[in-house]
Amino acid sequence: MALAVDDLKVYYRTIHGDVHAVDGVTFGIEDGEIMGLAGESGCGKSSLGNSLVYLSGRMKYIAGSVELDEAVLPVWDFAAMNEHRFRHVSVIPQYAMSALNPTRRIGRLTADLLHARGVSYDATREELVRRLELVGLEPDVLTMYPIELSGGMKQRVVMVISTLLNPSLLIADEITSALDVSTQKAVARMLVEFRDREFVKSMVVITHDISILYQVADTILVMYAGHLAEKAPASVIINKPRHPYTKLLISSLPEVGVRYEEQKLAGIPGIPPPLLTPPAGCRFRERCPLATARCQEQPPFAQVGDDHRVACWEVAA
Repeated sequence: MALAVDDLKVYYRTIHGDVHAVDGVTFGIEDGEIMGLAGESGCGKSSLGNSLVYLSGRMKYIAGSVELDEAVLPVWDFAAMNEHRFRHVSVIPQYAMSALNPTRRIGRLTADLLHARGVSYDATREELVRRLELVGLEPDVLTMYPIELSGGMKQRVVMVISTLLNPSLLIADEITSALDVSTQKAVARMLVEFRDREFVKSMVVITHDISILYQVADTILVMYAGHLAEKAPASVIINKPRHPYTKLLISSLPEVGVRYEEQKLAGIPGIPPPLLTPPAGCRFRERCPLATARCQEQPPFAQVGDDHRVACWEVAA
């Protein structure tokens, strides 16, 4: 198994107390697996992804462990993680198109990053150019400033730089959200090709757009309010979801060829609970059509089929 996360808890510090953004998460990713991470805004997707790479100033490690290729990642120690970032675990951050230093040409920016990891830019340049050409970019890109590139070009540059040292795990956070539909499809294909060419071993693709995950992911993990709701092969999540929240997410997607007059989109009533003071038990129960008194107790993330886990008393019963 490439990645093993056990009971991970990472909170955000605020003046009012801790926000329970990632609250007891356990899952694994196999070698070669692309796992999609889905859910509403604020459900903890990006917080979970960030907690596997670095903890920002407001994030606080509480408990749990993360192992990558059977080695422990010291996710609680920002400085100790420097040894692993970019080499073993890398990230395409949310708003990646704004992550490039506007005062540095792409080549200089890449050289600085490689130098910080003790890698020679000159020795790596040939492979860098090869990968840029693979994603449809000319070597001249290295002489340009970020402002000279389109949004899609910036996204592809960040993809190449993030995977230049062939990390074992890549975390791609909302990398298609600011792109047009045709560019989204091209970037999605590139993610799969990077895995197939073994530029990365495994991948976590974070997005609220489940239709993107259906195109690229082998499995999909659904989060809700800092907890895990369901994990299964992508085709199972789309066609045979079991958790009530997953079903409602899928039902909110528009169907190809169906007009609004024929079938209106159905949203999910209510709002997620506040994570500053999260409720006990199942955090979806106030919005769930299947909720019972038993839901005041937190359900286990139980196996209900082959490679299929669900946190719901009604499903696991």
